Amino acid sequence: MTVLTDLGEAVRRGGEFRAGGTDLMGRRAAGPHVDLRGLPDLSGVTWRPDGSAGIGALTTVAGVARDARLAAGHPCLALTAAALATPQIREVATVGGNLLQRNRCVYFRNPAFSCHQDGGDHCPARAGLAPNAAILGTGPCVAPHPSSLAVALLACDASVEVHGRDAFPIAELYGDGSDPSRDHLLAAGEILLSVVLPPPVPGERAAYHRAIGRSEAEWPLVEAVARLVVDGGGGGGITFARVAAGGVARVPVRLPEVEEALLAGEPLDRAAGLATARCAPAARDSYKLALLAGTVLEVLERATGTGEPR
Repeated sequence: MTVLTDLGEAVRRGGEFRAGGTDLMGRRAAGPHVDLRGLPDLSGVTWRPDGSAGIGALTTVAGVARDARLAAGHPCLALTAAALATPQIREVATVGGNLLQRNRCVYFRNPAFSCHQDGGDHCPARAGLAPNAAILGTGPCVAPHPSSLAVALLACDASVEVHGRDAFPIAELYGDGSDPSRDHLLAAGEILLSVVLPPPVPGERAAYHRAIGRSEAEWPLVEAVARLVVDGGGGGGITFARVAAGGVARVPVRLPEVEEALLAGEPLDRAAGLATARCAPAARDSYKLALLAGTVLEVLERATGTGEPR
């Protein structure tokens, strides 16, 4: 493995990039690997004069979770970072690595199988044992996108900076999920440099929740984040809403139906029920409909302070 301290040399060298290494080790990915941890200026949080913030791609997930200013200005991101994986993994896993990790489908990660993700021409998960398949906008591949931070950053209207390119919205990092061979759209040799958060929204309340099969250290079946501003003038109405979900599609997704219902004054449970409006699960995955609606209701209740954590 080559450890580099020059960004240009890292781009020229080629190979699969390594940061914290948690995904590479899990996949037992063949080399060559280029270790990015020696690159300068890609770690930490930088606040800009306009109130926006840049988070270096090599910043650890734990670093995001612990940053007091991020927790105050962008609470849904800090809450999400604090909830994923384990404390040990959060200390080494990086923001860039979390955003660019490969999916967790057991067929993709089993060398005995071939699929769209490794150059094959079919998806064995469709007819196999895959109880955590995508239920929204499914295409040739049914593996849900694995990045929890991407869900939060989508709700935060974040952008990403990539070497050699202008900043672009994080949604464009993933596209619409129609390419079954890709978990993100960076080309080989492209390096994610940072995430850019817009200035905080005054009065924002936020919540994150994941539905998992055990108490912690598990990939979510469904996860959701909510960012809300509640009218403090006595009306109690919601004047700003961003709601996003993970574990349900090939890419992280915003839930505009839920957002519009909240802004229109609909009750929280009715708004949360609209989270499933575009879903079309296979019969074995239909359980995720109630799970998605319930998870969205959970974050809405937490963000508004109207419900007790389940």
